[in-house]
Amino acid sequence: MTEFAMIIGGTRVRAASEFDVMNPSIGKLIAKAPNASAQDLDRAVAAATSAFELWSKRTDAERSKACLDIAGKIGEHAEELAQLLTQEQGKPLNGLGSRFELGGAQAWAAYTASLSLPVKTLQDNEQGRVDLHRKPLGVVGSITPWNWPVMIAVWHILPAVRTGNTVVIKPSPFTPLSTIRLVEIMNEVLPAGVVNVVTSDDRQTNIGAAMSEHQDIRKIVFTGSINTGKKVMATAADTVKRLTLELGGNDAGIVLPDVDPEAIAEGLFWGAFINNGQTCAAMKRLYVHESVYDRVCNALVAFARNIPVGDGQDEKSILGPIANQMQFDKVKRLVDAATQKGRVLLGGQPGQGLFFPPTLIADLTATDPLVFEEQFGPALPIIKYSNLEDAIAQANDSPNGLGGSVWSKDIEKAKQVANRLECGSVWINKHGAIQPNAPFGGVKSSGCGVEFGEEGLVEYTDIQVVFS
Repeated sequence: MTEFAMIIGGTRVRAASEFDVMNPSIGKLIAKAPNASAQDLDRAVAAATSAFELWSKRTDAERSKACLDIAGKIGEHAEELAQLLTQEQGKPLNGLGSRFELGGAQAWAAYTASLSLPVKTLQDNEQGRVDLHRKPLGVVGSITPWNWPVMIAVWHILPAVRTGNTVVIKPSPFTPLSTIRLVEIMNEVLPAGVVNVVTSDDRQTNIGAAMSEHQDIRKIVFTGSINTGKKVMATAADTVKRLTLELGGNDAGIVLPDVDPEAIAEGLFWGAFINNGQTCAAMKRLYVHESVYDRVCNALVAFARNIPVGDGQDEKSILGPIANQMQFDKVKRLVDAATQKGRVLLGGQPGQGLFFPPTLIADLTATDPLVFEEQFGPALPIIKYSNLEDAIAQANDSPNGLGGSVWSKDIEKAKQVANRLECGSVWINKHGAIQPNAPFGGVKSSGCGVEFGEEGLVEYTDIQVVFS
């Protein structure tokens, strides 16, 4: 069994204790991960603080090249990382699984390398010159989830490194291994201490909470649940940390009456079931006009029933298990309640272990838990509407506001509806198609700040205005 260690100051560091990391497909131990103490976190932050002194003084070109080198390293080790990711998270190697995630991670790293924040001249006239500089913050604390652990680690780390910051990352205890290996690979091209990783099961010491409280961490970037995000925000208050929070979503899709149901079925399915529905910006609720309701339901069933579900390491699998018992129990609770009220079109009953088949449940209403709670799993409620105004109102009747989508042949009409949705991103005739040059973030309780593109890059900087 491979031994995994934290990476602190460019060195492998063992912890006093370890915790088990399980394969959700087969329910067996993969490896043990180091269980960090508060002292381990302090060492990592100290290493990052020391490294910041030199890294922040590197030229823009040097930092850009480092990020490009990281992208190259991810490409070199993509298959190794994909295999490790599948073992700990459960997602298949193929389809929109681990190999897809590693391809995205490499592409995001390379794109981030191309971004820059040059000095901006605000004024240059007889009254004087005013220049706006973007300066790195210092040590960035990154807390990542279990659903896209490698991709999201890249989303957090690369903008920080690109802008001259240093990083301490803490991955989810469900998926720490691929992040440890990713940071090891990054340390092959970065100076020691620029990126450090600590792992913890958060039982003996809540490392995430300790990070958000730590006086020497200047910013926390967190991707995860709304409830945990609120705790991060509260504990970060005493040190007035910068925050980027990408929190939960309960994304709505609205299907207009002019669609071709068979033509949109594949897009609807993957909008909802990418990563087995375990994606913040997956479609969690589908509102369909009554005139095409039955045809859309039938088309979705026809597509979904042919998706192979199985062990992620089976090259034939396209969907895998739910990633952990906690999430499985939540999905089962919501589906069990929905089957008592709605019409089960497909699935509805769990398989063996943590497997849960793609589940489609029709005829639900706004008061059903599967509609108003975020399921974060392979179950989609389908709601019939007759009045578009009512559908828009229901879509917006949520504390969440991450993403949404509108499905129609009439693009201009779809855009009009999209502009009325209360969410950070809206897609037309697709759902969840994020890209590195477009800022991504939520409104309402779905977070604060944005990621990606120049707008995401500036979140890792302070402004300094120089008057001369």
